[in-house]
Amino acid sequence: MSELLKVRDLRLSFGDTEVVHGVDLDLPEGPFGLGVIGESGSGKTTIARALLRLHPVASGSVAFEGRDVLSMAGAALSAYRRDVQLVFQDGDGALDPRMSVRTAVAEPFAIHRTVPRGQRAARVADLLREVGLPDDVATRYPHQLSGGQRQRVVIARALALEPKLLVLDEPTSALDVTVQERVLQLIESLREKRSLAYVLISHNLAVVDRLCESSIVLYRGVVMERGQTNDLLTTPVHPYTQALRAAVPELGVVRPPLTRIATSTSVPESGCPYADRCALAVDVCRHEVPALRPLHGRDVACHQADEAADLTA
Repeated sequence: MSELLKVRDLRLSFGDTEVVHGVDLDLPEGPFGLGVIGESGSGKTTIARALLRLHPVASGSVAFEGRDVLSMAGAALSAYRRDVQLVFQDGDGALDPRMSVRTAVAEPFAIHRTVPRGQRAARVADLLREVGLPDDVATRYPHQLSGGQRQRVVIARALALEPKLLVLDEPTSALDVTVQERVLQLIESLREKRSLAYVLISHNLAVVDRLCESSIVLYRGVVMERGQTNDLLTTPVHPYTQALRAAVPELGVVRPPLTRIATSTSVPESGCPYADRCALAVDVCRHEVPALRPLHGRDVACHQADEAADLTA
């Protein structure tokens, strides 16, 4: 498979505080999904915004189809933003309440001048049908739609420019379970029909497992584990990944906690960022930053990875 997106040593900051610490991403051409997993505050959405050039990059590189994204300007940047589209997690907040659905979905055509004015209404109708919405939705406004309908409109708008890559930021987190299922089925269908590649930002392991071939696990902006999604979620090696997996509720099953409550939101100056919460932490974990190393078919940043792997063996 040809490489579509390649990110190396991505570092992102808010002011003087670094929040993403040297993240690598590799995404081939679609259909293919890359999951970015982590709890709130792990840096997932900041990475998503950086990929769209909506958040400044402190250092590192981002390449799309072999071209340097961070040096793009003018027409090159405009073309990149046609090829890479962001689907926000909150369909209500992503849509202008003053715009009808037809106007909102057609807006990318006007901005990028890709569809003549006289053909836009028909193209919008095609897009709405593609995402499973009836024709009469085109004349409605966001407040007249259900949460699932709004999310489908957001997806239709993202697809308007025929992107090669979608960045899906928690696309089902604001929806109830039954509506989530319909949106997930839609993403699966579009993925195959359009050969889409996507980066899926999520804390929902079931969604990532369903939609993504490979994944990375983030904690406080640091990659804890990366590899094939099925391997990571079936036999997690890093204690943090194990804790995320154990936190998924099962009816009738009560598990003891595998992680302590975080005492700080910042990354410690030395040692593993997860050491203060890890039940397996030893002295070296608090003084030496673990490097990503291969283990059992994935990469893991943990001094105690061999011991942790024995827990899932």
